Amino acid sequence: MAHPILEVRNIHKRFGAVEALRDVSFTIEPGSITALIGDNGAGKSTMVKIVSGIFAPTEGELLLDGKPITMNSPLDGRSAGVETVHQSLALVEDFDVGENFFLGREISGFGPLRVVQRRKMEAQAEDSMRQLGINLPGGVRRKVRTMSGGQRQAVAIARAAFWQSRLLLLDEPTAALGVRESKQVLDLVKRLAYEEGAAILLISHNMRDVASLAEKAVVLRQGRKVGELTGVFGAEDCVAYITGAKSDLPEDNANSAAGRGNKAST
Repeated sequence: MAHPILEVRNIHKRFGAVEALRDVSFTIEPGSITALIGDNGAGKSTMVKIVSGIFAPTEGELLLDGKPITMNSPLDGRSAGVETVHQSLALVEDFDVGENFFLGREISGFGPLRVVQRRKMEAQAEDSMRQLGINLPGGVRRKVRTMSGGQRQAVAIARAAFWQSRLLLLDEPTAALGVRESKQVLDLVKRLAYEEGAAILLISHNMRDVASLAEKAVVLRQGRKVGELTGVFGAEDCVAYITGAKSDLPEDNANSAAGRGNKAST
């Protein structure tokens, strides 16, 4: 039986007396989109930082392809095949597409001068964009500062996919985008998962996007996993778990029942 690409197993994260995550577990399968959702302060950002190697868990472990892995930095995450597209996108405005694709990982020749091979970088970036069906007016020599929000997002996602990531973390990929650009980005995400076989962890506040894209939604509330939606579910199901109207935790259901009883007796 094939292992999940990622298994998050009993993760706890404490910052002094503050417990940001408590006993969180879930899996991400290859060729699938898993959403991580929750209100502000639910623990989503902390979890993403743990999976990408920025934070180490206080307790628990991460497994890639069934093998425990320790990551002490984002570089360790990249080496393991985990790429993250943050909301900031981390693109250099005055660089073109090719330069941004290889930012910090430039191709250079051998010898004492080690000249950067710009043409080779441009050709590889152009080939990657074409394979993903991204049509960017001006091509890979276009500067980022001249692009729209949707075009920038597409470049950032294509760059992450180019490095043959086994797991792609997308943090609010459609935030601040219009309807048309959002659709283009979401179509790209679907293509990466279902045609290219990437495993994707999607963090989003847009429950319609989550319901239309994700095969599974992991719900965090106050640092705990309170639900996992699979199969057919809608935006209203996600909202119910986020707000506490629904929960898979027995104590939450008991508290809810107690609250109803107290209300009935008053």
